[in-house]
Amino acid sequence: MATTVEYIRYRIALDEQQSFEDAYRKAAESLAAAPECVDYELAHCEEERERYILRIRWTSTEAHLQGFRRGEHFPAFFSAIRPYVTAIEEMQHYQVTEVVGTGKAAGQ
Repeated sequence: MATTVEYIRYRIALDEQQSFEDAYRKAAESLAAAPECVDYELAHCEEERERYILRIRWTSTEAHLQGFRRGEHFPAFFSAIRPYVTAIEEMQHYQVTEVVGTGKAAGQ
């Protein structure tokens, strides 16, 4: 199945990080319930502690924009993360290329 990957980059002040992660724990309930969402993960940068990246795989860009954003799960999702919208540095959809694989550590 071809999917679309959405990356959202955030810059979150150190004193707001716990509340940011708590907000995404709540928002994740909406992602988990949405039929358009394949999976998601929130990663925290080790080198630049104010940076986060949210990766969401959608069934398609259209499913995200026309389905999820207009559907029943979006209001709760957006309500949870609303305080952090101004901290977004990038929010884009990407198509995965054929350059994929696993590293040696995957088999261990």
